[in-house]
Amino acid sequence: MSARILVVEDEAHIRMGLLELLSSEGYSATACDRGDDVESAVRSRLPDLIVLDVMLPGLSGYDVCRNLRRAGVRVPILMLTAKGQELDKVIGLDLGADDYVTKPFGVRELLARIAALLRRTRTTGTGDGAPEPWQMGGWTVDPRTFRISRGPVSGELTARELKLLQLFHARPGEVLSREVLLREVWGQRYFGTTRTLDQVIVALRRKLGDSADAPRHLHTVHGVGYRFEP
Repeated sequence: MSARILVVEDEAHIRMGLLELLSSEGYSATACDRGDDVESAVRSRLPDLIVLDVMLPGLSGYDVCRNLRRAGVRVPILMLTAKGQELDKVIGLDLGADDYVTKPFGVRELLARIAALLRRTRTTGTGDGAPEPWQMGGWTVDPRTFRISRGPVSGELTARELKLLQLFHARPGEVLSREVLLREVWGQRYFGTTRTLDQVIVALRRKLGDSADAPRHLHTVHGVGYRFEP
């Protein structure tokens, strides 16, 4: 099976050129053009490698890289940057990127770096695109089995409960609006009420052992949304 590569690039001519190049080399390549679409694309497409531009609408490549690593995604990330400053490259690597190529880049160099990262992935057995289990408020969340556990206590998560926990885990302590949570979990085409989200939050609190009146982890921010405190 050919390696799956997700290209994240907002400049159409570069994006299309990369897709054609990678396809001609036998890779299964797909793309998105916004930083805030990457996490959902990773969940649905399970890439073996991400080619990630730094300058993106929605979220920068740096923010995307940080969020993916916080969420436990270990798939290798090759960053594309038009910046030649050493500090910019160091920032990307510190945030969890595996390698970088500076624009304008040579085709041979890019392909060589992609091949090297994929070889490294096969050797270490990492980078299947599925997040590893992570710790959250004393609980272990396992996205591979849709289970949450703490000591002898465990329970099952629905797909939407898991997606909510992934969002809260990536942005601890941050207030996430109901609109953002509905868009990220239910999708852009959802036209229902926020009551659906509130019901899932109630179920999550129950599984986390949170009191509805005085929750320890999953707090309501009235008129806005929710905040998760580890």
